[in-house]
Amino acid sequence: MGKSQENRWVTRLTGMTKILVLLSLSIIGMVSYDTWYLIVLTVFAVLFYQSAHLKWHQVRGLLYAIAAFTALNLILVYLFNPAYGSQVYGSSHILIGRGFFALTWEELFYLLNMLLKYVFIVPLILAFLFTTNPSELAAGMSRIGFPYKISYAVELSLRYIPDVIRDFKQISLAQQARGLEMSKKAGLWNRLKRSTQILIPLVFSSMDKIEITTRAMKLRRFGTKQRRTWYMTQKLGKIDYLVLVSTGLLIAVGIGLFWVDGGRFYNPFK
Repeated sequence: MGKSQENRWVTRLTGMTKILVLLSLSIIGMVSYDTWYLIVLTVFAVLFYQSAHLKWHQVRGLLYAIAAFTALNLILVYLFNPAYGSQVYGSSHILIGRGFFALTWEELFYLLNMLLKYVFIVPLILAFLFTTNPSELAAGMSRIGFPYKISYAVELSLRYIPDVIRDFKQISLAQQARGLEMSKKAGLWNRLKRSTQILIPLVFSSMDKIEITTRAMKLRRFGTKQRRTWYMTQKLGKIDYLVLVSTGLLIAVGIGLFWVDGGRFYNPFK
């Protein structure tokens, strides 16, 4: 058995704190190309993720999809401009190959930094998604200045994700009951092709639910006021201030490194 929810400090954070941590670290992490700084952010993100005590079956599908997307992105970055690393760092040390697709140490180092960006952001996103109540998230977004209509739209989107997944599984089982093989017995290509056939009834089902929700909100005069109150609004606790201060220090260090490195890139090839 895992630790109780009370022992998970991530779950004790308010929605506003989680949003600020995710947005601020995502921005500074995407802008900076300082390798050591990205490693520090990764350590922080891993600690954040470990506190959530998520099970492997909860994140397995997302991790596989993100890993595939990351690998494809890195390959395409290299294929479209193999010399970009040399352009960034102002030198060229060939590791293997020759001509246009020659792999340099500079390009490899640049791709490593891009990989670190994905590695650090994924644990933050997973911990955020699986430990934040949608209503708590909407209240936090409204508290930091987002219009409440946008906050409410994000909340509804998150609430519909489990419904969409459930509907997809139900339609898949119905198709298999009619003789359409979609299990692991079928080939990967056949499963992908048949899964796309589920999208049409899934889209129509989702549109019906959206229409019902829209009518219900209009009947309750949603959007007629400039402001609204939130049932899940929470006060900041000690753990919130500690995490926010730690995040602020990380951001200050990241900004300071722009002057130390002479820009966004840490260059070990000087």
